[in-house]
Amino acid sequence: MAEGSTRGFDISNVIDQKLIALDLDVSNKVEMLERLTDLFEEQGKLNDREAFFKDVMWREGEGQTGIGMGVAIPHGKSEGVNETALAIGTSKQPIEWESLDGEPVSIVILFAVTMGDSDVVHLKLLQHVAMLLAHESFVDKLHAVKSPEEMLALLESSPDDYDD
Repeated sequence: MAEGSTRGFDISNVIDQKLIALDLDVSNKVEMLERLTDLFEEQGKLNDREAFFKDVMWREGEGQTGIGMGVAIPHGKSEGVNETALAIGTSKQPIEWESLDGEPVSIVILFAVTMGDSDVVHLKLLQHVAMLLAHESFVDKLHAVKSPEEMLALLESSPDDYDD
């Protein structure tokens, strides 16, 4: 393990611009999850697309992944994943999703986690994203993103950069 890797978590290890799709023309949750799964497959993050998608849908059935403010964070820890990664999609129009605030979502951050990746990695990934999403100003910026580059820079920012 690289020195200092337990201290800070570098989200750039799990996402790049090729895993970001903006203004998708999708009308429901399944279409959004299919499109994001396609991104993982295109970038070689999956060894079994069907198994991963099935695991994501199973997890969706277990509880709400819509965290409110138009954002959902579905995830699949799956044998079908060969490299832990994040994919992000925004939709042209809000889509129905089981959310804590009962509102539809337009930003979906899909986590693909290998079975071999320790729960520590998975938790650090979730924690980083959750800490960013806890700031309303971050969420506002997320909704205003116009390019994959902008999205990437936003996700790589520190939760300490936001003060609500």
